[in-house]
Amino acid sequence: MSEPRDVVDLIEKDHREIERLFELLRSDPGQRDLALAEVTSLLIAHSRAEESEVYPVARDEAGETEEVAHSQEEHAEAEAILERLAAMDSRAPEYDSVLRELIDSVGHHVEEEENTVLPGMRERLSDERRAELGEAFLSARAEHLGEKPGEATRDDLAQQARNLGEDGVGSMTKDELKDAVRPD
Repeated sequence: MSEPRDVVDLIEKDHREIERLFELLRSDPGQRDLALAEVTSLLIAHSRAEESEVYPVARDEAGETEEVAHSQEEHAEAEAILERLAAMDSRAPEYDSVLRELIDSVGHHVEEEENTVLPGMRERLSDERRAELGEAFLSARAEHLGEKPGEATRDDLAQQARNLGEDGVGSMTKDELKDAVRPD
């Protein structure tokens, strides 16, 4: 049987891998298309797993309500930037500024999450609960690997809206949910 894995450690491990990929994007233009595909896949899978498995628990069991809503907003912002990057040629003059916007946005999110939400979870959730969440996170992450920005299902969008504290999510259409979770 495998060793239980703490969800906080798993999230931080993904953060370090995303930072490594960002460094590759910045430093090696020849690897940009491949590195962007890899970072996009990891960011989307990581975000969906946090949104479906981690954020509801962080909000309901660890009391991180405002932080979860803010983190959800940051996920939507990063996904919107990823959509813009995916539509661009990596040799386009504006590519570097959009890439910088993504790196800054995700870096800010990682810093906030590692300074607020994750310590709150480590402090308020038992080792066993964090290990259960770790397994759920890994399963959800694997399920979403390979998805592209903008491909969220209605269920994904409904969970994102709940993470933002939206009311009446069950009766909303997919388009209404998209409007509720997208940054202005």
